[in-house]
Amino acid sequence: MQKGTVLSQLFERALGLHRAGRFAEAGRLYADILRVLPADFNTRHMLGVTRYQQGRHAEALELIGGALKLEPRSPQALANYGLVLGALRRFDEAVASFDRSLALVPENADTLNKRGNALRELGRAADALASYNAALKLMPHHADALNNRGVVLRDMGRLPEALASIAASLAVKPGFPPALNNRGNVLRDLKRSEEALASYERAIQLDPHYAEALSNRGAALRDLQRLAEALASFDEALALEPHHAEVLLHRGVVLREMRRLEESLASLDAVIAAQPDHAEAFYQRGHTLQLLHRPTEAAASFERAIALNPGHAHATGGLAGAALQACDWTRMAKAWERLQSGRAIVPPLTMLGYSDDEGLHHACAMRYLRDRLGKPPQRPRGGAAWRHDRIRLAYLSTDFKEHATAFLAVELFKCHDRSRFEVHGLSIGPDDGSPMRSRLEQSFDQFHDLQSVSDRGVAELVHRLEVDILVDLNGHTFGYRPEILAFHAAPVQVNYLGYPGTMGADFMDYIIADPVVLPRDRQPFYAEKIVHLPDCYQVNDASRCSGGAVPSRADCGLPAKGFVFCCFNNHWKITPPLFDVWMRLLEAMPDSCLWLLADNDAARANLCREAEARGIAPQRLVFAGRVAPGDHLARHRHADLFLDTLPYNAHTTASDALWMGLPLITCMGEAFAGRVAASLLRAAGLGELVTRGLEEYHTLALRLAREPALLRACRERLGDRAALSLFDTGRFRRNIEAAYVKMQAIALAGEAPYGFAVEAQAV
Repeated sequence: MQKGTVLSQLFERALGLHRAGRFAEAGRLYADILRVLPADFNTRHMLGVTRYQQGRHAEALELIGGALKLEPRSPQALANYGLVLGALRRFDEAVASFDRSLALVPENADTLNKRGNALRELGRAADALASYNAALKLMPHHADALNNRGVVLRDMGRLPEALASIAASLAVKPGFPPALNNRGNVLRDLKRSEEALASYERAIQLDPHYAEALSNRGAALRDLQRLAEALASFDEALALEPHHAEVLLHRGVVLREMRRLEESLASLDAVIAAQPDHAEAFYQRGHTLQLLHRPTEAAASFERAIALNPGHAHATGGLAGAALQACDWTRMAKAWERLQSGRAIVPPLTMLGYSDDEGLHHACAMRYLRDRLGKPPQRPRGGAAWRHDRIRLAYLSTDFKEHATAFLAVELFKCHDRSRFEVHGLSIGPDDGSPMRSRLEQSFDQFHDLQSVSDRGVAELVHRLEVDILVDLNGHTFGYRPEILAFHAAPVQVNYLGYPGTMGADFMDYIIADPVVLPRDRQPFYAEKIVHLPDCYQVNDASRCSGGAVPSRADCGLPAKGFVFCCFNNHWKITPPLFDVWMRLLEAMPDSCLWLLADNDAARANLCREAEARGIAPQRLVFAGRVAPGDHLARHRHADLFLDTLPYNAHTTASDALWMGLPLITCMGEAFAGRVAASLLRAAGLGELVTRGLEEYHTLALRLAREPALLRACRERLGDRAALSLFDTGRFRRNIEAAYVKMQAIALAGEAPYGFAVEAQAV
């Protein structure tokens, strides 16, 4: 048999193995042929294709490039050369190679499709779409091109068209895993996470080793609050591709949401080890470090994200929050410069710590929600008012546990007038197993644990329960799920207590306030209509304890004698102008100390350094560790005067101090968050402790410290709690119920929400 015939037969055998997917065996035969015929174009070309399919892209490029030296005008080799260049992420060269192929054979749908893929990777979405359309003009039922066209339409934000194109691909090729995966991606973008999950599940059923679909399934499960299942799906993907950066990133985020913080950090660090320039990983790492109370490291991580991606929309907001948490005032000043550009998307709660400009707060909240929600989901049902014998009232919160909001409001939930109201608790946060959790569960007519229920699922439950008024107790605080409220399942939705500002959302109808915290002229800065209660907007629990045994001063770390100024607010509320006043007070009262709540080591070190820079010995700052709520209340008895913060006042901490008979001095700000203590003091009969500027604040604080009789008189007025409207839960309950009745009447009349004031209700 002649040598040429033998080699021809070997080539045909290699080609058969190649087509059967037996790439290693085919490659060995192709290589054998090339040792005999090194200039054989077909063999060199096909061995290159085999190496590409084996993932050996550098070898593939050399082989197909060598084939093209033999036959430079081979359309197929040029197309395959472009494919390999794309795999090596050399997309500009890939497009050029596809163009050379198409110049020889213009009407090749496969090459036009591959060219579209390279153009999409270059960010040239419109050109990619044109290339896919040209392929489909030649072959209208080209499943790959239809699927890829859907992907680029998704990139362009044209989601309904994207969904239609991918559906057409699946009509041609029903069991096409990439199209099912991409369909899931578009459905997630459309906030249709249940359908997205089903699409990913089908892709995985067809291809159990499809790592991308496993990862995307995890993301959909996270959307649905099924965090343990999401983590399992990410772990399945990583078993297939252990170093897949995006999967590790998503895994780190879901671990953080599960409060497995050290594991979250390890997963995010693994992303950075694999891709040191991964800006998003540094951004997410910063958030995990914040929750680990490591704000200085968090700030550095956010700064690295900004350095890698100066246009990162959220990293500046993260940096601003970490700088606040650390009392790192140098970083705060730099962050504030960036915040003022108006381009950053900042958590609204962070903005309250920087500014008391309510116009800025409103704009920040709207921008934040637009980014988070995109196009708000359609409500599952209509919004017409229900008609019930009793108003069905539901309180929604992540904080039905040992939390400030629960300590304030638990007695209200219990004492609502059940002849007029049916009261539900909707818990979307964790069960901490505390006595407070048990008390909360017993305070509602029905308590619903919804932590693992999707946003749509919670909204549908609200509708099934025929809730008349849904009261959100979170606002823009940790764990807030605005997607639930965006469905507008209840006819009336109310912003109350948790967040001292506007949600910036047109799906919220009212905000409950009082004339001090939110004067009527601030309405232009609020998406919600303002409702005024007659005394103070903040509820209090008149049945709460006054703490346990009082520890000694030594047990608290306080000096044996001397005046004790205190502030038990979180450190992020402490700002340089206020701290300057505090240090002046310590200087004027040499035997005094400043008692602060221990928050994190970085803030403690920074505050001590700032004190020393102002001539005050750091030892005069005493830090109180975290203790049980009753023990914390008890130690208030060693403090002489509570010094409030600005622009974000003491809220629950102010109620704690006044409940324990500890006078508090505040400086009233311009925004809701900076006017709360003024409202509390007036309701406690101590309106004279409200000042209008920092100099007045300093003068009054010093006078109180130097005149024991004056301070004692303030304490005595706080002694009779029953006489203070601030601590009269029954009085508060009647007033807020009158507000709810008015809201329901407006809804039943078919009128749009409008602001109103409640008159004090008789017993």
